[in-house]
Amino acid sequence: MSRPSTPVPAADDPLARERSHLAGSRAALRAMREDVESLDIKDVTANWVNAEVLARQIDDRIKALADLSDTPLFFGRLDYLHSPGADRAEGAEGERFYIGRRHVHDHDGDPMVIDWRAPVSQPFYRASKKDPMDVALRRRFGYTRGDITAYEDEHLSDPAEAAATSKLLQQEIERPRVGPMRDIVATIQPEQDEIVRSGLGGTVCVQGGPGTGKTAVGLHRVAYLLYAHRERLARTGTLVIGPNRSFLHYIEQVLPALGELTVKQATVDDLVAAGLEVRGSDDAPAAVLKGDARMAEVLRRAVYSHVTMPTEPVMVVRGSRRWRVPAYEIEETVRELLDRGIRYGAAREALPQRIAHAVLVQMERSGEAPDDRVQDAVARNPAVKAAVKAIWPPVDPAKLVLRLLTDADFLAEHADGILDEEEQKTIRWAKPVRSVKSARWSSADAVLIDEATDLVERTHSLGHVVLDEAQDLSPMQYRAVGRRCSTGSATVLGDLAQGTTPWATRSWDEALAHLGKSDGVVEELTAGFRVPTDVITYASRLLPHIAPGLTPVASVRENPGFFDLREISGTADVVTACEELLRNEGSTGLIAADARVPALARALTAAGIPYLAPGEETTAETRLTLVPASLAKGLEYDYVVLDEPQAVVDGEPDERTGLRRLYVALTRAVSGLIVTHTAPLPAQLAG
Repeated sequence: MSRPSTPVPAADDPLARERSHLAGSRAALRAMREDVESLDIKDVTANWVNAEVLARQIDDRIKALADLSDTPLFFGRLDYLHSPGADRAEGAEGERFYIGRRHVHDHDGDPMVIDWRAPVSQPFYRASKKDPMDVALRRRFGYTRGDITAYEDEHLSDPAEAAATSKLLQQEIERPRVGPMRDIVATIQPEQDEIVRSGLGGTVCVQGGPGTGKTAVGLHRVAYLLYAHRERLARTGTLVIGPNRSFLHYIEQVLPALGELTVKQATVDDLVAAGLEVRGSDDAPAAVLKGDARMAEVLRRAVYSHVTMPTEPVMVVRGSRRWRVPAYEIEETVRELLDRGIRYGAAREALPQRIAHAVLVQMERSGEAPDDRVQDAVARNPAVKAAVKAIWPPVDPAKLVLRLLTDADFLAEHADGILDEEEQKTIRWAKPVRSVKSARWSSADAVLIDEATDLVERTHSLGHVVLDEAQDLSPMQYRAVGRRCSTGSATVLGDLAQGTTPWATRSWDEALAHLGKSDGVVEELTAGFRVPTDVITYASRLLPHIAPGLTPVASVRENPGFFDLREISGTADVVTACEELLRNEGSTGLIAADARVPALARALTAAGIPYLAPGEETTAETRLTLVPASLAKGLEYDYVVLDEPQAVVDGEPDERTGLRRLYVALTRAVSGLIVTHTAPLPAQLAG
């Protein structure tokens, strides 16, 4: 295969030299991809199964080596005073590294671009004038549609040069957003980098206000862990859990852009409703109670109530001999299994073997020499199987939950001392249901079934789970997520001020306890990179009312952004505000109370303005998204029109939740916000 050659630029043109290195790096990446595409696996696989696996791995590798034309292959450069790890003797020559989204090497194997996750790349994010980390020069690059158009240098080890704010960094943060969420590898800040590079063994909880980058930090931590622990996580798996499908669609391109294609994404409902059709819903009081951690004990009691102590011996007939296991001996075995606290199903499988072992002991005492095959045969004996069915019958989790929700006596028996009579009445269904299939299960019911299923059979645990918008989960939902990483670790992301469910968590310590990760470390991000100063200052007026004591986000943006409050006469003025913002480059979101979305949709259509639903990808032709307030969480737009703040508050079951929903809606803008209203603004925004 012929190898690409790179033109040599003029020695006195730094920008031309960097463009030349970019061209050479792209050519090297293309050669790496061609090398993989040319692999012939016909003679290296023993069978078709191995061939399929290897072919899939090669296909994934080819995808990971894709060169995205609009995505910079590298975004920075580090010039070290000395070679990393080498003797720092006077006069020792340093090395230069280009920092990018993935590793690229030339035909000799020498690196042309270093993966941003490599240890040698870390000073790009953490080095400073106070601690240069042996870096002489840090260079950032500015790009336009994938081509280098500018660069900016910091001489970190030069005492004569003062520290300064990076203009290119600010431009990258404020760059207009069209399409799905982007990665932030070029703009990761030191406090974010510490979280991203934290180890696999520990759980990290990130409290971050709007625009602090907590979602991006969580996704980049996954990418880092996959780089640092590739083989282990390839075996155990990784998962990103988001609040809804629109949110997951919005973030789904971040990890593939970093070359990571194996991370699965799901909502909590996806996890717990496997094979179950969720067609119903609960009112707030019932949903809160069903999500209460006390329900775990109610379910545990209900599951193990099926165990009945034996009253008769078990008689096993083998040939001409009869072997009798007395009831008291079987009861001792049953109690031992119960005391061990193992899963209901595992104990049920162990019981026939324990009974069979008791028979084998008698056989050996009588002079026989039975082996494991005899024990297995005894365990399958009809008398043993009948005894096990009577003592430890199988339990169907869905049928169990159905009985709890429809049988008042059954619920009362197992909720005694846990739920009072009024609480039991609140969660019971008013009408009887014939079967599991005909039941109108709610999302909260599905979580109860998942809990019961885990009591019967252990849930498979992954190596690492990222849980975003975690503040909105109920204790039972935390338990469901915790089961998916019981032997692994988690990254928990959220903002207590944005909790918009009636069961929203009150503290991260409480949430981590329900998750089964009480030893998790809570980190707080307070520097706001996304929301402009004027916008976050206005939204923060709500904090004393929705999250007292929480540190307000401090915007680090030099550009204060555009912010305007407008008292209007009707929807025509809302449309006018959208038209005004659409004259700017980038995306625009129109956020409104859910009940007002249909009227606004009709107004936009009448005005001939095309619009999208949340999660649909913006294009150059359609840059406006009409967003119900209930789906705004986690999304961001260059410009936002927020319609009728009081209607957003009134759309929730209580004022505190409504004000939290409003806080979310107010903080979705990257460059500008217009708030339109006909009704008076909520009193909490006065100031």
